[in-house]
Amino acid sequence: MSEEKEMSFLDHLEELRWHLIRAIGSILVFTIIAFLAKSFVFGVVVFGPANVDFVTYKMLCKLSGLIGSQVLCIEQLPFILQNRTMTGQFTMHILASIVVGLVCAFPYAFWEIWRFVKPGLYDTEQKVSRGATFFVSLLFLTGVSFGYFIVSPLAVNFLSNYQIDPSIKNEIDITSYISTLAMIVLACGLMFQLPIVVFFLSKVGLVNPPLMRQYRKHALVIILIVSAIITPPDPVTQIFVALPIFLLYEVSIQISGMVIRKLAREEQLYEEEFQASNALPDANVEETESK
Repeated sequence: MSEEKEMSFLDHLEELRWHLIRAIGSILVFTIIAFLAKSFVFGVVVFGPANVDFVTYKMLCKLSGLIGSQVLCIEQLPFILQNRTMTGQFTMHILASIVVGLVCAFPYAFWEIWRFVKPGLYDTEQKVSRGATFFVSLLFLTGVSFGYFIVSPLAVNFLSNYQIDPSIKNEIDITSYISTLAMIVLACGLMFQLPIVVFFLSKVGLVNPPLMRQYRKHALVIILIVSAIITPPDPVTQIFVALPIFLLYEVSIQISGMVIRKLAREEQLYEEEFQASNALPDANVEETESK
């Protein structure tokens, strides 16, 4: 028996190993593609928020025209990117390619991990977790898009225009720029997983709407702290990050309520079926006695 259990455990490890190999392999493939497409990845994607013709800046300028003021129109980003170390450009080329590869391969990589986890769940758990790959990937890509198109341009604009003295020029190292951009994008992608986390915590009974409403103020403080960590020291950018996450928290309360109500209905239906099954033999006995 012990040998069978040990072999079963090793078989599970072997299966997990191949799922991880395929997941990491997908990330590696997209990383290599991004590494080879250097001109597009850096010229369009990475350095996009550093150019005044970026789509977000154009939208802000159009919004300024609608409100009759040019306060939102960004005309210049007074900074230059430079490299101060011998291996700086090559290292950042690899880092940027890995981040792009991770974002592009995330749906498939998560699907591979989910394929390993799903058979270990009960039938009811598999039923309620149907579509997990789609929703997790959707929220992650939504968070990444929000971090790239909203948070990053606001952070770049604020920090590039901030000066403590006009004599100081902003000459930003490429390592600092790419690291900040990658941290903002990936952190937003992960923080947008809040509804999924609340959904599963509600399923196991650890979270419910009254509890989340009771600790709403505490959650707001935590959200603000996390937003301050993943963003530059800019209150405007922190608010832009914290606001959608707090809205997701409110949406998560509604999701938790839906889960709790569904569980209550299923429990009530189970009790009714159980009572009906117990009442049926009694009815047959009474009918027999009457005859």
